[in-house]
Amino acid sequence: MVSGRKCGEVEKMGNWPCSVCGRGVACNSIRCTSCGCWVHKRCSGVKMRLTLVADSFRCRVCEDRDNGEGVDLEDGMILDNGERLDRVGKFCYLGDVLNGNGGSNSASVGRIRCAWGKFRELCGFLLKKDVSLRLKGRVYTSCVRSTMVYGCETWAITAEQMMRLERAERRMIRWMCGVSLKDRVPTEDLRKRIGVEPLLDVLRRGRLRWFGHVLRKDDDNWTKKVMTYEVNGVRGRGRPKIAWSDVVEKDMRDVGLKRSDAADRARWRRLSLSETGQPLRQRGKRP
Repeated sequence: MVSGRKCGEVEKMGNWPCSVCGRGVACNSIRCTSCGCWVHKRCSGVKMRLTLVADSFRCRVCEDRDNGEGVDLEDGMILDNGERLDRVGKFCYLGDVLNGNGGSNSASVGRIRCAWGKFRELCGFLLKKDVSLRLKGRVYTSCVRSTMVYGCETWAITAEQMMRLERAERRMIRWMCGVSLKDRVPTEDLRKRIGVEPLLDVLRRGRLRWFGHVLRKDDDNWTKKVMTYEVNGVRGRGRPKIAWSDVVEKDMRDVGLKRSDAADRARWRRLSLSETGQPLRQRGKRP
């Protein structure tokens, strides 16, 4: 895979996605005169009022295409044995979607789609009214949520991606409980009814469990070495993307863990199962 800012395809979201970042645009945007796509002001690079350059604005994607910059995804690579490898912007590997632009946006979107597919397969059981909510919660946790969080241990997840995952889960929980938004029932109450813990705790526990496993490896292990590997090159302008190590460091601060605690398996396991350093309630018991 060839990675970089100009490599890979941007994941489009919403009815009017930005041609640069792929997120949906609002009122503070400008339209490209070349491709006709809308662009956020923060992605356009325009420092003045947008109305002053509306007639001659061209987005960064069109300028890079005209200048011949970036990677041509249609060209491939030919090996010594004559085999041709196509060059793609993203691909699925072991159930996880890897994107040439980096980040976990494509991975989270792909897992949400897989989770909805599994939910629709089990909707005949999960939406039955004569089935207890606790039993629905167990089936949902085992079959649907496990599909949604598969591979989350290596995600450098952002707040926007976390909200997307929680939004999908809240919709599934309301559907199982037979509650709509008009009923104005808090999500925490619905979680207690079906016995499902917050998704944030599940993701944090998975990252910390994997991180502790890697820290306990030998120093010459390649999995441990790659965490501290420095990539050569020049970083572009703007705020850097969030890294997986930043997310794990925040998780350790939240639960009160240090890197040196990884050697103590009992302490690491006990604190990684909690949100504020206290063990979670046993699943299946009412609070």
